[in-house]
Amino acid sequence: MLVRVYLLVFILLTGAAGLAAPCAVPKVVIADISLTGNEITKSQVMLRELTFSPGDTIRTEELELLLQENQKRLFNLRLFHHVNYTYTCADGQVQVTYEVQERFYLYPIPIFDFADRNFNAWLEKKDWSRIDYGINLTRRNFRGRNEEVRVRVQRGFNKRLELAYRIPYVWRKYNLGADFSVSDYRSRTISYTNLNNKQRFFEQQNGMPIKRAAVSAALVHRQDVQRQAGLRLSYYNEQISDSVTFLNPEYYRNEQQERQYLRVELYKVINLRNNFSYPTAGSYFEAGLAQTLFMASSGSPYTTARAKYVQYMPLSDKYTYMAGAEGQLRLAGKHAFADNIALGYRSYVRGYELYVVGGQHYGLFKQGLTRQLLDIKSIKLTFIDNPKFNSVPLALYLNAFTDAGYVVDEVFEQQNPLTNRLLLGSGLGLHAVTFYDIVLRLEYTLNREGDKGLYFSARFPF
Repeated sequence: MLVRVYLLVFILLTGAAGLAAPCAVPKVVIADISLTGNEITKSQVMLRELTFSPGDTIRTEELELLLQENQKRLFNLRLFHHVNYTYTCADGQVQVTYEVQERFYLYPIPIFDFADRNFNAWLEKKDWSRIDYGINLTRRNFRGRNEEVRVRVQRGFNKRLELAYRIPYVWRKYNLGADFSVSDYRSRTISYTNLNNKQRFFEQQNGMPIKRAAVSAALVHRQDVQRQAGLRLSYYNEQISDSVTFLNPEYYRNEQQERQYLRVELYKVINLRNNFSYPTAGSYFEAGLAQTLFMASSGSPYTTARAKYVQYMPLSDKYTYMAGAEGQLRLAGKHAFADNIALGYRSYVRGYELYVVGGQHYGLFKQGLTRQLLDIKSIKLTFIDNPKFNSVPLALYLNAFTDAGYVVDEVFEQQNPLTNRLLLGSGLGLHAVTFYDIVLRLEYTLNREGDKGLYFSARFPF
């Protein structure tokens, strides 16, 4: 009996060893690639992202790394909750299987948002009339082809209608995709000038002080999920009321109440981050060059160049250092106040969330040290049966950061002391990352002016 037990253990151990090291030859050939779990997603969408295909010869020592890298590529499509792989090897022939769990692709997200630039800017006023509401309906992975359709219907303080459609491939031979959008925006208020780097608002009781309609179309060269370049053409029609031109004749320049313009933009994105929602390794680069041309002599043409680069460097399993910079250069013969946007909106020095720093050119540098506190792959919600919702990942990070920025304003700098001045901010933050790429940030900051504050945001800092 004891001999039989030893024999059984020997067979199990030798069998386990065979599974752990299935390829005993220096090179292998990819015989087949199987996909499972993609009930909606078309197989060609996934196979197109892979850097290998059946018939390829791979060095055995490089096989595992190759499969892991392609696992990340599939995950960064943002179509799946998780991506796993297995493979078997027989006589140098490898059978690869990628197994995925698809997300829920219809997002009916209610809109209940603040009409200001961020939560803290709204908190200064605490005006409950400055609330936007509505619905943002997004259908991702439309037709199973990674296409996206988005409809936004927003009412309240700011009224907005948007329709957008993105298709990754319209000409597969050349990896060309496209996206289209139309929008209409109207608001009861307008920021007509800046004073002491704070927005000054005018609210009109009857009618809308600003209206904006836009149509945009882009042709996108999509080398893969990480590398894209595009050419975008947009048309805008903007109108303001006579009260706005009275308050600031240079809002559109020369007391104009309406302007129409075309914008042509070339852009390039190289996204080599290990995770698109909250990266801890890799790099990110984007650059764009745009030319804005006004119709019917309604403005002075201008050129905008922008660039951004960020490096994420893992120091250990739990520590990551991030450093990056972005900048903008805007060249024009004459500038309108409406185009004088630099820091304080999408880009800003942390610690200056309550300020806007307008200008033609700016530079921004950010760095941070992140320590992972918690990484729960799955919290099971037993009261929900749908596997697309009943498993919630949760990761927590502690982040220490310093930011620096500088804005050049040669037109509207009067009575705005933060322009043409070095801006410095630092602080500590707690970041939470959960399912469907949701990032929540709570940060305590101190800036060069001596302001301290606790700020909340719902997107990745850089």
